[in-house]
Amino acid sequence: MLLADSDGSSAETGPQEYDLIGPGVYAVPIVRLLPGDSPRLNGEDKVHVLRLAAMETTLPPIQVDRATMRVVDGIHRLMAASLKGEHTIAVEFFDGSPEDAFLKSVEANVEHGLPLTQSDRSAAALRILRSHPTMSDRAIAKSTGLGAQAVAALRRSSDSVPQSNFRVGRDGKVRPLNSAKGRLRVAELMRENPDASLRQLARTAGVSPATALDVRRRLERGSGPVPSQDRRDRGETPAPKAPAPAPEPAGRGVPAAVTLEVLMRDPSLRQSELGRRLLRMFRDNVLGARALTDIAASVPSHCIELVTQLSRDNSRIWEDFAQELARRARASGVA
Repeated sequence: MLLADSDGSSAETGPQEYDLIGPGVYAVPIVRLLPGDSPRLNGEDKVHVLRLAAMETTLPPIQVDRATMRVVDGIHRLMAASLKGEHTIAVEFFDGSPEDAFLKSVEANVEHGLPLTQSDRSAAALRILRSHPTMSDRAIAKSTGLGAQAVAALRRSSDSVPQSNFRVGRDGKVRPLNSAKGRLRVAELMRENPDASLRQLARTAGVSPATALDVRRRLERGSGPVPSQDRRDRGETPAPKAPAPAPEPAGRGVPAAVTLEVLMRDPSLRQSELGRRLLRMFRDNVLGARALTDIAASVPSHCIELVTQLSRDNSRIWEDFAQELARRARASGVA
């Protein structure tokens, strides 16, 4: 393990130098720890540090990169311990690459402690997309607290995100982006090596064993490896997709104005500054929606593209907000 000297250099040492105070938890001198690569764009929150320093309860161990002695998660707790004059702090060591350490830092800050801002999470998601391009949008969304659609939009909008032919989901399974290519590869491998196991074929082609099994069964009954090929092989035209259902008119269900009126009467929202701010934002949206047709007609032609882009950006912001509320509801057992 490496320890950081006062000038930022490192020196070899061993884990036996630290006192073991719990399962996998060590008491590490504060002077040997360095700030890590934080996902917070504006740095640490001094008020939060003071709040932690005033607490009487024992705080959870911080996480530290074993190789660099840089804090992965818990810089506010470290600053609070230093402010209280403590000489050691409880540490759990992290082993992994700098990229994995940053990912771990983001996940830890999303799960507990002082929440990351929307800008923090968006910037972190873009950085993770660059360092872990094969992670699925849903996996990155879970790690950053964003919506999967927001992560997908970041992936599409950035030229710096490396391209890949597969994604690794939250369950750790590898899934090709183009299943047809994987199926064709399985069929090719089956012809080259008929005795190969399904798991071996799936691993080589980058598909699931279930997909490899389906390809084998299709070939055995004389069908093509790709389902969409069947109709073309028989000279048939695929049936047209059913049109998507029209969006439900605003008059059906509970009207937005009625929902707004219920929220406006809720004292728990009206008695806090952030609650009143949320109500004002909803009120502007609901009342302004009635005039959107006239407003759209008044937008100058040279501004239409910019207004369209900004409208879509605002829509994504509200969608991310709804996703965050849904995540909180699931965590608290409300939904």
